[in-house]
Parts: sequence; structure tokens; C-alpha cells
Amino acid sequence: QFQLVESGGGLVQPGGSLRLSCAASGFSLTYFAVGWFRQVPGKEREGVSCISSSGGTTNYMQSVKGRFTISRDNANNTVYLQMTSLKPEDTAIYYCAAVGARYYCADPVRPNDYDYWGQGTQVTVSS
Repeated sequence: QFQLVESGGGLVQPGGSLRLSCAASGFSLTYFAVGWFRQVPGKEREGVSCISSSGGTTNYMQSVKGRFTISRDNANNTVYLQMTSLKPEDTAIYYCAAVGARYYCADPVRPNDYDYWGQGTQVTVSS
């Protein structure tokens, strides 16, 4: 019943941009904090960014600061990750996840804080 679905991934050249979307169904994201995560084979899943339920708090991992922007549109039950100046090191499967708003977007962004997960979307940065 509760689902998160990521979209917007694909193949992009270095320096390019992508916007990822995380759409919820079966529940409202209004009262949930949302995080974006990424994982490369053989490495641990890492927290990329998060946003509080109100949108008033955001956090980013150091390597994406100034390049990625997280935002939300509660009316459309969707959270976005705008990615610019993409690098080959950004190549990964990207996941979104949600948690009830009593957890408000901790720094660092920790996978174990989140309860509901999408299936991921592949981002490949290559020439």
C-alpha cells in the first residue's frame, strides 16, 4: 500500500544535469522527512541529502554541496533532487526514503533513520 517511486535517472555526460523525483503513493509525505541515498557495488550506502517535513531544514554530504539541491512539493506528494555539474564519481543507484517527522533531517544523513524505501533509479555519468 505504501510506495515510494524514484524516476529521472539515466545516462548523462560529465558536467550535465539531472532532476530525480520521489513520488509517494498510499500515504501523504506532508508529515515525513525524506532522504536521498546512493550506492555503488562493493560500497556502503551513503546519505546524499535530506529535507525536513516542513522543508525548513536540509542537509547534504560534503561532496555534493553547491551542486545538488533537495526540494519538496507536498501538494504533489513529491520530493526532488536537482543535480548539476555531475561527475563520474556521482554514478550510483539513487534511492529515496521517508521517515515520520519526529526525525528531522539529521546531519549526517543516516540510512537507519528511514523506514520507507523506494527501489532506486540508476544514474550514470560518463562521456
